[in-house]
Amino acid sequence: MQKLVIDANQKNVGLQFQELWHFKDLFLILAYRDLRVRYAQTFLGLLWAVLQPLCTVTIFVLVFGKGMGITVNNVPYSLFASSGMCAWTYFAFVMNQAGNSIISSQGMIQKIYFPRLIIPLSKAVVGLVDFTITLVFVAVLMLYFQFIPPANIVFLPLFIVLTVMAALGMGIWLSALTIRYRDFQHIIPFMVQFGLYATPVAYPSYMIPQQYQFIYHLNPMAGVVEGFHWSLTGGVTLSQYAYVSYALIILVFITGLFYFRRVEQIMADIV
Repeated sequence: MQKLVIDANQKNVGLQFQELWHFKDLFLILAYRDLRVRYAQTFLGLLWAVLQPLCTVTIFVLVFGKGMGITVNNVPYSLFASSGMCAWTYFAFVMNQAGNSIISSQGMIQKIYFPRLIIPLSKAVVGLVDFTITLVFVAVLMLYFQFIPPANIVFLPLFIVLTVMAALGMGIWLSALTIRYRDFQHIIPFMVQFGLYATPVAYPSYMIPQQYQFIYHLNPMAGVVEGFHWSLTGGVTLSQYAYVSYALIILVFITGLFYFRRVEQIMADIV
């Protein structure tokens, strides 16, 4: 049996990947529990993963497609909006769930020791199930419109990785901040609602005036959603400022991990 020694005087803020691997079984159990709870006792089950983005895309089609007449280079508008919703839905779910995950697990945190980072990380796995279903929905739309995806689709895995990093980076930051400042519990839903319209999900990013493009791409998801549109539909080209978003994602993800580790040492006392 492996012996685990917990030293209260140890001030190690390293990421301790070996310790995370040691608790991989707990990580899988938490992810499986969250997935079962998410759709337990629901009549439609996993269909909710399709219905929620489908309703949002329908509103986008009526408001932006029909009402405002937005068109994107011979790409069916509903397909364009759905490709952006894939990335945004996953990001919003993980950020929301991970942001509140430590507070909702305070009973377990105060009773037993384990790397607390496992809790927000497990939310990313649950979100991947919904994300996969929405990607299948986009594939069905492509078949319906007889739309052939461009060669750019080979870069889709790269944008999926960036989406996971962006969601986890924000989620880890918010989960650590929410412990000290409970106001973030109320700010997170607002960030999700505001972010949907501040991200090029329902419209191409080139509609933003050139002088605001740099500020616009300070939103980490702006470049990622743009990448989803580019790789899945080819309806837009990547902005020269998209790399600002990608650099910010890496920065937020790395700093989030280290800040979480710093707070983790006193988490059981203040949660």
